[in-house]
Amino acid sequence: MQDSFAKYRAISPTAYADALARSQFMNLGIRELWPQIPRIAGPAYTVRCVPGDNLMLHAAIYRAAPGAVIVVEAGNSDYAMSGGNVCAIAQKRNIAGFVIDGAIRDIAEVRIAKFPVFARGCIPKPGKKAQLGELQRSIMCGGVKVFPGDIVIADEEGIAVVPHAEAEAVWQIAKDRADKDAAQSLEEWEDAHHVKIERLLSEKGFVEPV
Repeated sequence: MQDSFAKYRAISPTAYADALARSQFMNLGIRELWPQIPRIAGPAYTVRCVPGDNLMLHAAIYRAAPGAVIVVEAGNSDYAMSGGNVCAIAQKRNIAGFVIDGAIRDIAEVRIAKFPVFARGCIPKPGKKAQLGELQRSIMCGGVKVFPGDIVIADEEGIAVVPHAEAEAVWQIAKDRADKDAAQSLEEWEDAHHVKIERLLSEKGFVEPV
């Protein structure tokens, strides 16, 4: 499965901005938890946990297909949703990474293993395993409604969620943007940018300060 999403992984979330509404980008509170984290892309395996309880995330690592991105609605950030061992098992099972609207722990272990995790931060205290939540239902994560199978692209630039039904069209727009940027020199960009800014200033009645 992972290889089939390589083309999505090859393009930064920034390029997807031309194709997606703001509502498809998670808020900046969910970020990479170790430096120079690799970009991940894959179909969302969605998890909803009861606040303070991590049972369903722990169940998900044995159910999500290789290449999936496990996306979690944790309910709060008061307790860790996973630790080093859970991340290690997910990595062993070829899960692409975690995107958690909540917290984890054991970040040093996760960093050393180079398992990609995007979350709100770290907290030492783990959640309980006492209550059922939901798997593979629509959830809210980082302000975005995520459905099972939506394509999640995440790196240090941010996290984009591509609706499954629009995946090919969105990818093509993002690729066109990435190709255009790669083909344009900084000098060419500057020339076009300068003309555009001066035109906008003129249209809006800008007057140079004396």
